[in-house]
Amino acid sequence: MYKTCIFCKKPLDSNDVVEEFPVGRRLAFDAAKGRLWVVCRKCHRWNLTPLEERWEAIETCERIFRDTRTRASTENIGIARHREGLDLVRIGKPPRREFAAWRYGDQFGTRMRWASVGAVAGLAAGGVAWALPLSWLFIGGATNVVGWPLMAWVYLRPRVKVRVGGKAFDDGAVTPENVAKFRLQDLASIRVLPDDGDLGFGVEIRRSGRKTWFAGEDARRVASAVVPHLNGWGGSRSAVQRAVAEIESSGHPSHFLADVANTAQRRRPSRAGRVRYMPKPTRLALEMSLHEEQERRALEGELRILKQAWKEAEEIAAIADRLLLPARTGEFFDRHGNRD
Repeated sequence: MYKTCIFCKKPLDSNDVVEEFPVGRRLAFDAAKGRLWVVCRKCHRWNLTPLEERWEAIETCERIFRDTRTRASTENIGIARHREGLDLVRIGKPPRREFAAWRYGDQFGTRMRWASVGAVAGLAAGGVAWALPLSWLFIGGATNVVGWPLMAWVYLRPRVKVRVGGKAFDDGAVTPENVAKFRLQDLASIRVLPDDGDLGFGVEIRRSGRKTWFAGEDARRVASAVVPHLNGWGGSRSAVQRAVAEIESSGHPSHFLADVANTAQRRRPSRAGRVRYMPKPTRLALEMSLHEEQERRALEGELRILKQAWKEAEEIAAIADRLLLPARTGEFFDRHGNRD
């Protein structure tokens, strides 16, 4: 059973309501198309479930939705809350913009609210610091013994880890196990540029001043992992609608990705392809298109990609768990029981 968010690698929690699929506290489903998503409560992104896990679970979700009295709906989308706390989002035949508002509104809106809170807290902390009497500088200096190493750890530790299929690079961006690792300072350097491959774009990232190039499926994987970090401020409902309009103008998410790469290349050299300098709606549209393109490929028969994404999310989460445990904890589990 899949328990980890593909995107943020956090646990998806569980429910005791849908016996066929007891994962997640918010499930979205489209009975007509046979789609079932687990909505992560941490990052609010939609995890599409593997095909064989869906059908009976979708039927159960449909029945529970009809039997639940606490619900709200439009002509095309409805949401219901079961008495046990499970949220169900039922998808009908919504226009793309209405579907995007439901699907991405919480995700980008929550990011925007948290970023605003963080900014206000930072300003408040700065104001307090300026107001402190000079006699408190000694305490401030003592605090910096801990503060500066902590800031360095936050800045230098890997913020994004994603498995790729290409060769290991000498600059250390990709480990011998083919896991690409990027620090906070690396993320802002990402460029989306034209490529002759099937996707029509590739990704370049600078790490320690050296360029690392990803093409093909590796480019899509890396971009999908990095771009959300550049959308940390989220976006308003109107920004989401403008993002949808940009995707619609290209006719298809895959075409939009190639169009963005070609358009971005025409900027002045220092900003060519740089995602951080793109307008906010374009950055949001880029994230949405990458996400939807992954789902489209899975739904068109490439379920191997989807299953592998879930497997990798579980593996990376397990690695992260082990990094936080004392050195001999693994031996204890091996002797006394199984790990979840």
